[in-house]
Amino acid sequence: MKSLVEERFRAAFAREPALVTRAPGRIEFIGNHTDYNGGTVLGAAIDRGTWVALALRDDRQWNFASAQREGVVRVPAGDFTRRTEAASWVNYPLGVLQASSGFGLRVPPGFDFFAFSNLPLGAGLSSSAALLMASALAFARAAGEDPPRETLVRLARHAENHFAGVPCGILDQAVSGFGRKDYLVRIDCRGPSFDCVPLPPGVHFWIFNPPTSHALVDGLYAERHRECMAAAHALGVACLADATPESLLQIEGRVPAAVARRARHVVEEIGRVNATVAALRTGDLATAGRLLTASHRSSQTLFENSTPEIDFLVATLVATPHVYGARLTGGGFGGAVMAMTTVEFGLASADRVAALLTEKFGVRPQVLHLETADGAEVL
Repeated sequence: MKSLVEERFRAAFAREPALVTRAPGRIEFIGNHTDYNGGTVLGAAIDRGTWVALALRDDRQWNFASAQREGVVRVPAGDFTRRTEAASWVNYPLGVLQASSGFGLRVPPGFDFFAFSNLPLGAGLSSSAALLMASALAFARAAGEDPPRETLVRLARHAENHFAGVPCGILDQAVSGFGRKDYLVRIDCRGPSFDCVPLPPGVHFWIFNPPTSHALVDGLYAERHRECMAAAHALGVACLADATPESLLQIEGRVPAAVARRARHVVEEIGRVNATVAALRTGDLATAGRLLTASHRSSQTLFENSTPEIDFLVATLVATPHVYGARLTGGGFGGAVMAMTTVEFGLASADRVAALLTEKFGVRPQVLHLETADGAEVL
């Protein structure tokens, strides 16, 4: 892939790149909307991602190009005006550049930048975090910096929160940064602190991505964020991770019913994350699978961030042989379903599931068989 990205850079800028970075997308394994509530979450870096090729310029010009967009977006160095419409993708690397000084990092004075991705947009696999992490690593190295990985993760999250305008937690950037092949990344978001949990052998991941809209910035994600903050305020805690299932009884009737449901989902989901870690450490994939499916049911009924297509896919998958469990992955309101399966669940099984969705809804999902991968790196 590196050679292809270098070739595309040459086509865009008629010169050689000085460096190429890669950052993976991620599967949210379990922990739906627990991250910005201070809870624990598990994610897996995947073998699809975003590559950034970069070469320095001797003028104060930032030039951005992408394999997914036509043309070059030309930005005078230091101009942090938010771009709109076709150029809005540039807000992600621009956000990294704007925030860099606050994290003690220098900014390249001029450069040509090219991004390439094989992550499907809107599938809940965090194409945005992959772009942010690949950009942050490329800018740092081009400026002669080698910051700790946690600094890049925090920088990327800050850019997505404060420049791109998505009030996400640290899950996406941390998994893209700390990912490790054959492991899950566990994040305690109150620290935050990061460690890795080994995956038992024989685990396979399948993603089913129906063609439905998925736009976190459009307000539904932000609405859930506000509801969770309202619940924490009513409970008198800093974040919902400090609440217990018993304490939720205190706010029944004092807050809107929807706010109470959001809080119950988050508090119980944190418990499911911790139970899943325990199951994986003993190799109990059957229990881990049941917890994945329970997570989806909670997202469906309490957090209400699923869709009819996703619910149908989950129900179909858990009734299919060789599937341990299934759930929506990512922020929801569209996006994709993740299934954890045995090796016996192959392409023929996946095609049958996809065909049933087509028969029911008239749409065919994109189907991906994914492996775990290492985190962001310079190639």
